Amino acid sequence: MAAKRDVRLTVNGVAYEASVEPRMTLVDMLRGELGLTGTHVGCEHGVCGACTVLMDGRAVRSCIMLAVQADGAEFMTVEGLASEAGELHPIQQAFIEERGLQCGFCTPGFMMTIHELLQETPDPTEEEIKDALGGAICRCTGYESILKSVRSAAKKLQALG
Repeated sequence: MAAKRDVRLTVNGVAYEASVEPRMTLVDMLRGELGLTGTHVGCEHGVCGACTVLMDGRAVRSCIMLAVQADGAEFMTVEGLASEAGELHPIQQAFIEERGLQCGFCTPGFMMTIHELLQETPDPTEEEIKDALGGAICRCTGYESILKSVRSAAKKLQALG
């Protein structure tokens, strides 16, 4: 067994330090070591998107990234969307209002992907939305309600300025 490695990272604005096995994935560190269980483990191959988090503002698949690769980076998980006072983020509100979730398993990954999209493209076209969501899989909704959720979230964010 390889010696543990120290990892320092910031998640949702909080600095963390942990000693981890070199082969531990980022998703396992987030869930097991840091107790941030909102990020889900789906396929464990980076295909389904359930484990998507933002690393330095960019969407990454935390199931195929090693925790040691995260050293020094800043992350946002689905827990970081809501305000400290518990007020839902416009993306979360939109998913509720437009019924963009059913079982909820894929939802955190979709929300983080959408967050990145709307940061880069505040008023995305239908094609840009579909392209961004093309790397995430939902087995419940048929995607139409997710697309409506993205359009609604974009409008909500634009209204906030």
